[in-house]
Amino acid sequence: MPQLDQYTYVFVVGTFFAMLDAYNNGANDVANAWATSVSSRSISYRQAMVFGTIFEMLGAITVGARTAETIKNGIIPNSAFRGDAGVQMLAFTCALAGASTWVMWCTRHSAHVSSTYSLVSAVAGVGVATVGAKNVQWGWNDGKGLGAIFSGLVMAPTISAAFGASIFMLIKLVVHLRKNPVPWAVYSSPFFFLIAGTICTLSIVYKGSPNLGLNKKPGWYVAAVTMGTGGGVAILSAIFFVPYVHAKVIKKDYNVKWWMFIYGPALFKRPAPADADRANVPDYAVVQHDDDEETPHNVSPAPSEKDSSTEKKLVDSEAQAPIPTYKEIQAAGERKLHAKLLKKRGPIGWAMRTLRDNPMGPGRIYETHNMKMFLKRIPAMIVCGALYGMHYDIHAAQSGIAGTPEGERMARVYAHAKKYPNEVEHTYSFVQILTACTASFAHGANDIGNSVGPWAVIYAAWSTGSAAASKAEVPIWQLAVLSATISVGLLTYGYNIMKVMGNKITYHSPSRGCSMEMGAAITVLVFSQYSLPVSTSMCITGATVGVGLCNGTLKAVNFQRVGLLMLSWIATIPIAGTIGGVLMGLFLNAPHFKS
Repeated sequence: MPQLDQYTYVFVVGTFFAMLDAYNNGANDVANAWATSVSSRSISYRQAMVFGTIFEMLGAITVGARTAETIKNGIIPNSAFRGDAGVQMLAFTCALAGASTWVMWCTRHSAHVSSTYSLVSAVAGVGVATVGAKNVQWGWNDGKGLGAIFSGLVMAPTISAAFGASIFMLIKLVVHLRKNPVPWAVYSSPFFFLIAGTICTLSIVYKGSPNLGLNKKPGWYVAAVTMGTGGGVAILSAIFFVPYVHAKVIKKDYNVKWWMFIYGPALFKRPAPADADRANVPDYAVVQHDDDEETPHNVSPAPSEKDSSTEKKLVDSEAQAPIPTYKEIQAAGERKLHAKLLKKRGPIGWAMRTLRDNPMGPGRIYETHNMKMFLKRIPAMIVCGALYGMHYDIHAAQSGIAGTPEGERMARVYAHAKKYPNEVEHTYSFVQILTACTASFAHGANDIGNSVGPWAVIYAAWSTGSAAASKAEVPIWQLAVLSATISVGLLTYGYNIMKVMGNKITYHSPSRGCSMEMGAAITVLVFSQYSLPVSTSMCITGATVGVGLCNGTLKAVNFQRVGLLMLSWIATIPIAGTIGGVLMGLFLNAPHFKS
């Protein structure tokens, strides 16, 4: 059939909303997935951006087409469109518009929601408006109906919590409960590299991308490749990683550089410095405040008798001064961050100084002087939009602002979590980098189907003129485009969600973080193998709660934050569904002049 040129505008609009949905997916869901690694200080925000971009695209391109099939044909049966490709294009465009609008609003207000359930709900709402409620697959439908998908609301967090808690309890038994846990952490690390490497390999080989033909291989081949690759990672870690960490945390050799891991077992014979009394590792403790870099020692000299009366007046005036509100304290923190950025060199410093030195004048934007000033500010605004998140103080925002009820609440939560030696946590920070990459791969494998499924239907219907073409395989170029758009969302706006996640639920550390990510990755990959779209955010949240409960008390988990998350997940279903359904109903039944 010929291409539907008369509906090219629908394809263009659908492409825009597909990319907006993918952007919001990166800024919301992916940011939440990486919040665990950044929160535990195993990886910096910038490093998370790089690794996130690489592994999101790998997971999307190699595995991601599988869950797209459920979004395309599992909720609204293809036969319901009665061969009308134009209506089919409009339906999935409205679904993308409804889902992306809701997630965009939530991301703007730092409200974490599930982009998976937003789109699934929007597709269901569109289906009701298009073909009636009776034609929507509300049941299980061989694991592809709404019943199977929405069962993940309970199943995904619960299963993730069980996996995450099991892995962390294993680490506690093997390492943390020992009298001298550091050697146990170093020598047992290859085992956890084995687990992470096996999970990542299994996600590619077992029922992998149809384009690679891996799903047609026999069981023995799948098992051999999976265990072989995982075992290879473990052997490499035993040869290169263990000697490197042994020299750094057991011998306390502060002269060891990161690239010296290539020396392998030779590092065992490397003599430690005579004055080596402390391992040169980062401090992984979560702090409640951010010390001012300009004045690290905030100590005032003792007042003299001459100044005592003046000091008393100052104290009295401060006592009478109104207590700043939460928004005022938050604004003061942002001003402090901006003051630091203004002093930086490079693009971000230039952009911040340009915006400061070229303020908008009085009057509206259409005033001549304001229009000229706006043109000067545009390049700086673009640079700030692209780079601001990489300089944002994620840790200070996550742990709560000191002096506020939120900061006090997080301090109480952290007090019920046992702190382990930095040398032990440093060992697991390397494991967490691998688990974070595995989790990112799993997210790309699962969540890319959210945006690419409807977009693939729109493109197939537009290019072929046939509604039945939606059953065709998703083109690789569509997976690549939307996975890149997901990465852009993470890079430019992920900080807005990351600042309210991570440490806001429970205390994070590398050993806890790698358990959370491994538990979430296993759950996502299990659901992905059965073509069930599942929310990565729900999985990582469930794993976080499960690991937090391993502290032995409910007080170690911020259930207020968990409750808000669950409320947002539940609210997403009717809101996204209503937006998508209303849009479709209006466009499909709009009055028009008869030809």
